[in-house]
Parts: sequence; structure tokens; C-alpha cells
Amino acid sequence: MQNNIPKTYIVIPARLASTRLPKKLLLNATGKPLIQYPYETAQQSRMAANVFVACDDQSILDVVESFGGTAILTDPNAKNGTDRVAEVAAKLTDAEIIVNLQGDEPDLSSESIDKLIQILVEHPNAEMATLATPIYQKELLDDPACVKVVFDKRGKALYFSRSMIPYPRNWSNELLQSNPPLFYQHLGIYAYRRNFLLNLKTFPQSELEKTESLEQLRVLNEGYSIMVGVVNESSFGIDTQEDYQRFVERRKQTEASSF
Repeated sequence: MQNNIPKTYIVIPARLASTRLPKKLLLNATGKPLIQYPYETAQQSRMAANVFVACDDQSILDVVESFGGTAILTDPNAKNGTDRVAEVAAKLTDAEIIVNLQGDEPDLSSESIDKLIQILVEHPNAEMATLATPIYQKELLDDPACVKVVFDKRGKALYFSRSMIPYPRNWSNELLQSNPPLFYQHLGIYAYRRNFLLNLKTFPQSELEKTESLEQLRVLNEGYSIMVGVVNESSFGIDTQEDYQRFVERRKQTEASSF
């Protein structure tokens, strides 16, 4: 870790009873439990001091410790992953920046994590940052599970939505090849100033958040800025058995090509 980087920790929220794919973080068809992939990626960060898994069940803690990781049990009744991350952040009293890395998004690179941290280093007045990647496929634009984001020329988020944004009055497939890109997928990773994260749960839910079911809209509704960094890599969240099987196939192809 570089000496001029604010003290940064990566926290991976891990819930056992996921709704659509229970115990998904413990699935190990690749030879490793799913939770181990984001943990190992986080360990490769040059800018973070340490990595923790914020888990709600002893079985996840045991698995993390079995591969040499560090896990902390959190309130099993926490409302969401952000609250779970904040619970761990409250114990990390020397932290300045906390990165929330999703346990079910195993494809994000350590370089992208470091780019996210660098955003808060370069924008000392920003309380929060996230990442986005260009969208080149129409089916992703039409998929409500793919969250989109638009941001201004300085990289400050204007809005997040499950709908297509911006929405073209007249559609043309050429829009998908715009340079610079017109459409961006929001990647589910955040960096926060520690004190901001600890106060986040005191913000009331906005109607926009309730309507879109997107927690980051609570931050925008309160008038705070979210800085957005662009990376040229996709991150596929694993929510279903089909998602996990595609991940297993990608891993097999990656390992085969490395020989």
C-alpha cells in the first residue's frame, strides 16, 4: 500500500440465506467457494490495508477462515449489505475509506478496486464513489437487473435506474457504438468515507429508492454526490443457479487458456 493513501479497508458483505440462490457464497463447483474469489481479488489491491468478510452465519465464517481469510460475524437481522459493512466499519476506528465489494460478483479485478479508491483520493470533497462500464448490448439495456447510470462531465452521478437511461426518442442500433459511449452499466461496488458510511443508515428511504429498489438513490436524494469511475470490464452478479453455472464455465475456460 502506498504511504499517501488514506487508510483503506475492503469489506465483503456475505449473507447465507440469499433469496434466489440460498447458500450461494458457499458453492464450490470450481474447487473454491464462491466467496473466496472476491476475497482473493481484494487481497491483490495495492491501495487497501486489509480485507474482511462481514458475515451473518458461522458457516460462512468457518469457510472464510478455512482458506486463510478474516471474517467478522455481524447482526443476522441487518437490513442489507451496506448495514453489514457499516457494522464492521464501526470497529475499524483507524479507517478513512471503506470499500464495499459484493461477495457475489467474483469477476471484478483488483485494478478496478484500486481505481475506485483513487477516485476518493483525487476528490477529497466526495463522500462516495462507484464504478460503471459501457453497455454495447441492447438486451442489457432492456434488462431491469442491469442497473444503468448517467453522470456529468466531471464524473458525478446524475441518476441510477433499472430502465434505459438516457432514453432515446428515436432508437438506432448505432447508439450502442457511440464514442464516447452513451450507455453505462453500474457495477455493484462502492467506496465511502468511513464517517459518511456510518451515518448512511440514518437517511430516510426516498420514494425514488423505493420505486427503483436502488439504495444509492437515497444518497442522491439527500443531496450528496456519488463519483463514478469508468472501467472497461464487466462484472456479472450471481443471483441464480444459471448465473453460477455460467461463472463455472467461464472459470473453466480461463483455466484452460492458461495452460
